[in-house]
Amino acid sequence: TPVEPDTICNNAGHVGLGYVYGDSTHGFDPKTIRDSECVVVWGANPSTSAPHMHEFWLGETKAKVIAIDPVRHKTAEQADIHLQLHPGSDAALAFGLMHIIRRNGQLDEAFLRDHTVGWEALEKALAATTPEWTAQATGLPIEAIEEVAGLYGSGPSLLWLGQGMQRQARGGNAMRACGMLPAVTGNLAKPGAGIYYLNGAGPRNIDYDYVEAPQLRSDPLQSISHMELAEVLADPGRSSAFFCWNMNVVASAPRQRQLKQALSRDDLFSVVIDLFQTDTADYGDIVLPAASFLEFDDLMVPYFQLYLSAQVKVEDPPGEALPNSEIFRRLSRAMGYDESELYESDRAILDEVLERTGFGFDFESLARVGTIDPFSEPEIQFADLEFDTPSGRIELASERALAAGHPLLPDPAPDPRPSGNELRLLSPASEWLLNDSYGNDPNIRRTLGEPRVFLHPDDAESLGLEDGVRALLTNETGELSLEVSISDAVARGVALAHKGHWPRLSSERANVNVLNPGRKSDMGESSSVHSTWVRVTAL
Repeated sequence: TPVEPDTICNNAGHVGLGYVYGDSTHGFDPKTIRDSECVVVWGANPSTSAPHMHEFWLGETKAKVIAIDPVRHKTAEQADIHLQLHPGSDAALAFGLMHIIRRNGQLDEAFLRDHTVGWEALEKALAATTPEWTAQATGLPIEAIEEVAGLYGSGPSLLWLGQGMQRQARGGNAMRACGMLPAVTGNLAKPGAGIYYLNGAGPRNIDYDYVEAPQLRSDPLQSISHMELAEVLADPGRSSAFFCWNMNVVASAPRQRQLKQALSRDDLFSVVIDLFQTDTADYGDIVLPAASFLEFDDLMVPYFQLYLSAQVKVEDPPGEALPNSEIFRRLSRAMGYDESELYESDRAILDEVLERTGFGFDFESLARVGTIDPFSEPEIQFADLEFDTPSGRIELASERALAAGHPLLPDPAPDPRPSGNELRLLSPASEWLLNDSYGNDPNIRRTLGEPRVFLHPDDAESLGLEDGVRALLTNETGELSLEVSISDAVARGVALAHKGHWPRLSSERANVNVLNPGRKSDMGESSSVHSTWVRVTAL
């Protein structure tokens, strides 16, 4: 049974936006920013996760840049406006913005009439989400909310919804609510406008059915969520073998303490493919050495730009290391499989994928230029105004969501705020680590220093904590002691501890995921890591 990869990354957002637009993997073309007057970056931190976009795309635009995030990261610092809302109040802010846009007469009524369903129900719901209510729900000043609504509603505007924002208990609900802003303002299907979550294979014409060969399956594909991994591996009735490649699950998965116990089972056969002796490799009965990206050819399909790049082999893998594709070819042969798809060479696969794109490149010609932009002019998102929903329109009210057990409309109510010595724990990427890749690099480790927890000055004072002391973070899942750093870069009620540290390299043999209970989000059985609550006390 495969573990669904998107459940630890972005599945709540895919499901939530799917209810509205029927698609979440065909975002705006970044080149269209040349026609934009406003860019909203909501729940994303390009300064850490996409520094080239932070510096050149956002840094060089004439458009007004608005950052919406409970953390004042570098993108938020450099934005024209930063709305530092309380975590879990994203849907409330989205409804509040739509209320003001409606009041200001900035609705695109023709677009709503011709290309959406459910506006009447949404309009009724907006009546209660006044600026005063929104300010109370989000912790933001009314003046700032009003200014952002006016800028976005005037357009043309781009809306970037980050993967970090949907990693919360009601992440799908938040994505549905935020995703309605382009529809009510008509910021779609025209230059300088659009919505972005990620750009997948579709815009580049990548045929994933060819790559994945679903015809080889003998049974319907069934998968489990990353949130269930510790539970499944602990149960001999559900798992007798564990095969892990390209991932250090002990560092990245929830319920870290329970996962380590499960991987310690004597009757669990574990195989790990990796370049390094990771935390997960420590539990492997067999560890197969992998090749790095410098040691085999491949294609790169960026999440952001609509480019296509060649990953060109620089040298042969050292020793017995092999690319994943060759490891699986050899396993197929050893296991007696004879389907021809399992034995295609890397170059044959790459050339076939490129031929199916219709861009006129094989791998050798793509490798000579490195990267291509297949589109000379900005692609217009949803140019045909056809949507892969049951109605063929944008569904502001979704009967499909209702049938799946969700409300017909998103719920604007904010999450409860912490009280006492409890705080809401956020664990985003750091400036030096996007995830736990490179977490063993000595230079990066020296630069990062010891793991820390960042607290707002008011919270630190109420908890009796000073800068530089150690605090204990505890909840029902685990405990972790961290050095305190006091900073107003985090909102009140927030404890921030960056992800990416390797447990095996820490004095406590744990990282922040020891506190992650692995609760599933409202949609997509996805991660709600940013809805983790912890008690913070001085050691």
